[in-house]
Amino acid sequence: MLAETDPGASGAPHPLAPVPYSVRAVATETPDTTTLVLEPVGSRRIGRPTPGQFVMLYAFGVGESPIGVAGGNSDGQLVHTVRNVGKVTNALSHLTPGDTVGVRGPYGHGWPIAEATGRDLVIVAGGLGLPPLRPVIYQLFAHRESYGRVEIIYGARTPKDLVYYDEVQSWRRRNDLRLQVTVDAAGRDWYGDVGVVTTRLPDARFDAGRTTAFVCGPEIMMRLTAQALVGRGVAPDGVWISMERNMKCAVGFCGHCQFGPSFVCRDGPVLRYDRVAPLLRLREV
Repeated sequence: MLAETDPGASGAPHPLAPVPYSVRAVATETPDTTTLVLEPVGSRRIGRPTPGQFVMLYAFGVGESPIGVAGGNSDGQLVHTVRNVGKVTNALSHLTPGDTVGVRGPYGHGWPIAEATGRDLVIVAGGLGLPPLRPVIYQLFAHRESYGRVEIIYGARTPKDLVYYDEVQSWRRRNDLRLQVTVDAAGRDWYGDVGVVTTRLPDARFDAGRTTAFVCGPEIMMRLTAQALVGRGVAPDGVWISMERNMKCAVGFCGHCQFGPSFVCRDGPVLRYDRVAPLLRLREV
């Protein structure tokens, strides 16, 4: 374990040392996805993340994993939605209220919300791509008058894979945005749209010449969505994607998240589409 303080920083927390947080609440989103609400233990806390940044969550005795920030508040509370896909995320998914986890960060560059001021905004989320976009949506709600038309498209593999289900349904009742929810496949008990998110883009309503788009989800979904948006006239430099890759150190040392000349943890995870489009077409990059 690294020393808790950096000797050259006058007692400041070491950038790689986790800060203890307590699990305040746990919610089951899907059979393999859990939302954790964390709060600081005592007065120590990390800096307040901006929408689109990520943190490293440390399950004591197991390891740590990069997790996007799905929400929080000025009191230091953090919200993270975790999918159980490995030993660390399995440990995080089985935490209960009162347990303690380590948190370090926040890291990376978030969504350029300020650049979208005065413009139409298209938000496209696929699967677990919605949690990193959730803070954007709530910031948008808080400053709705600063944006033009808003189109939110959210897709998942099946209805059972939709996260924040009741919350998303509440967005439908707003008259200041347009929401489309779709699934790749469904049974007869599903009355919504069926098809991948790109099938909903032709029906989206926005002025392409003054539109900013935020896209998060599986890599192939982001590539096809970005291409479809550009095909509708959105400028390539107005489309932003979140490349949440396999990160370990989160500070650009280990190289696990290298993406061409960039390190996703340091230069992303939010990247402008026109800068990474050539790399998205290459396999094994």
